Amino acid sequence: VVLQESGPGLVKPSQTVSLICSVSGGSITTNLFYWSWIRRPPGKGLEWVGSITYSCTTYYNPALESRTSISRDTSRNQITLQLSTVYPEDTAAYYCARSYRPYSVDDPTHEVRLDEYDYWGMGTQVTVSS
Repeated sequence: VVLQESGPGLVKPSQTVSLICSVSGGSITTNLFYWSWIRRPPGKGLEWVGSITYSCTTYYNPALESRTSISRDTSRNQITLQLSTVYPEDTAAYYCARSYRPYSVDDPTHEVRLDEYDYWGMGTQVTVSS
């Protein structure tokens, strides 16, 4: 399974950024898998953004939920992340990854546990700057 993220790179504050995770070698509708977006701001740890399940249920980090939407296109086998009204603090490398139900969904701190994920993309950099 190969995951590949793509996005615009540089966005201005208050804009909406859309990122795509293209999946090959496996279907995003395969039973029990979750497809997550995780980000790493410069100099900081991993932050779970949200997940979409094989059955199209979505889960979001409450800190970002009001600005986040995760969707999928089964015909293209793609997962999309939309983050609206971006701030410079949203500058990060954004990754998509596959797992079974990740710990982040249920943990009050939404900790990212790396060993839960079996496939990751290489990441796409998003820089928010005017």
